[in-house]
Amino acid sequence: MRVGLTKNQVFKGLTAVASASVLLIVLAMLVTLIVESWPALKHFGLINFLTTADWNYSTENFGALRPLFGTFLSTLLALIVAVPVAMGMAIFLTELCPDKLRTTIGTALELLAAIPSIIYGMWGLFILAPFLESYFQPLVAKSLGQLPIIGAFFQAKLAGGVNLFTASMILSVMIIPFISSIAREAMAQVPPMLKESSYGLGATRWETLRHVVIPYAKMALAGGIILAMGRALGETMAVAYVIGNRHAALDSIFSPYATITSVMANEFNEASGLQLSALFSLALILFLANFMALTVAKRLLGGKR
Repeated sequence: MRVGLTKNQVFKGLTAVASASVLLIVLAMLVTLIVESWPALKHFGLINFLTTADWNYSTENFGALRPLFGTFLSTLLALIVAVPVAMGMAIFLTELCPDKLRTTIGTALELLAAIPSIIYGMWGLFILAPFLESYFQPLVAKSLGQLPIIGAFFQAKLAGGVNLFTASMILSVMIIPFISSIAREAMAQVPPMLKESSYGLGATRWETLRHVVIPYAKMALAGGIILAMGRALGETMAVAYVIGNRHAALDSIFSPYATITSVMANEFNEASGLQLSALFSLALILFLANFMALTVAKRLLGGKR
């Protein structure tokens, strides 16, 4: 009994150390980001740093406004495209797909999540960007370019498919598997009795999906979308390949721009002084944004369970 008790104590201690190490690593990352970003935040001021659009190497004036806006806009565009597609995939696989195809399509969907981001970036740079430049951008510019006030935002100001819109489309492809997988799992948890009762009352398949399946799983669906948003916020290599990393005003959705991750990836190796501290400040902002997104998603998913 004493030997067994000793082994249990050792095992409990090892697992406790392993669990505590995760917290220590996260805390160490946070402390490092705060310490390294402090010179820039002290020099510029937090509010001024967040609201300044200038990113000038010669004057050493660095502001986070444009990278923040680029990160927000690219993530928003990616979600607008990815959420309907992913939900459609989840509905088809759980409710409509024949059994023979369900495994094949599900495996292909999971494979999308396993592809390294650098491969997405190469595919976007050499395949997707030229395609969008040749076919999609002219179509959008012709269709929406004449709209009052916002028409200019859909015009291609600079030639080339390396721009904010291409980066958003790459992100949308990358986050589709995450949204779809969680949506499939959530829809599969709907009790069959609820769906059978809906059909028994004369509801169609669409009405059952709309009034039974989706309301039952809505919290988990929202959590999956927020998790995918966190994935899009932190994506680096694929975005850095196709966004252009241009520190200038965004005059069109088809113009090169910058995000937090693209600025860090392209400038970190050669940065020093205030510029390096400003990059750490951007990293700290991204760290906190992902932490908040993950916290909200976990609460939604946990509440549903």
